[in-house]
Amino acid sequence: MQKIILLLALITFNIASSQTKKKQILLVGTFHYANPGLDVAQINSFNIMSEESQKELETMSDKIKKFGPDKIFVEWEFKKQADLDKFYNKNTDSLLKTNKSEITQLALRTAKKLNHKKLYGMNLYTPFRYDSLMIAMEKANQKDLIKRNDESTKNFEKQHNEKIKKSTLQEMMLYYNTKEAENENLQWYLEVANRAGNPDDFSGPSLVSNWYKRNLYMYSLIQKLTESTDTKIMVLVGAGHASIIREFIMHDPTFEIVELSTVLK
Repeated sequence: MQKIILLLALITFNIASSQTKKKQILLVGTFHYANPGLDVAQINSFNIMSEESQKELETMSDKIKKFGPDKIFVEWEFKKQADLDKFYNKNTDSLLKTNKSEITQLALRTAKKLNHKKLYGMNLYTPFRYDSLMIAMEKANQKDLIKRNDESTKNFEKQHNEKIKKSTLQEMMLYYNTKEAENENLQWYLEVANRAGNPDDFSGPSLVSNWYKRNLYMYSLIQKLTESTDTKIMVLVGAGHASIIREFIMHDPTFEIVELSTVLK
């Protein structure tokens, strides 16, 4: 009788454990390898095609393969998943030699090693009206805020460009996933953008809320596309997105974050 009770207790415990076990998310914030020049800050390009960088990418992708994500999410427009599927099925060697984006160089490289059938696009654009923000500051005669905005942008450009000169790719990636870097990414939105404009002008909060909305949309897709059979996933996004998505994950009991530094150690 005692054995039966013990067996039932173990079964109940195992069921409860399986129901509460969190799915692991390897959240990877990154700078844009191909540097399309679409961000407010204009930064120098990193030589992602150098022999050293390519070796590092092989090592990083091997270690992520060992972590074993069931799905890899990337910053590709969700509505253009069919295009991503076609892109994914192109000749891998050719893509790795010609396409500099982080989607190709890190996500696709890793997914192919894992024998994944596809990458998952989860980007949804929302308006980012930076010009309206600057006009609102001018109208409100916010000279100090304009100066702070210029200094913030120049400091970021200088810091990133100095790191490029002296850092390896892995060192760059690890830096952009530190608490310090994530705080710097978030700081501008609340320190500068949200203050922009006269009291009755909400151009600043509108830009900030649209930025948060975009990240919420992206996180919603991560939630919806992660299936019950998935135990681990990887999310590769720009570092600015990662700093906000991290906050969402921390308040979602379904998931737990696995740090990039842990996987690459």
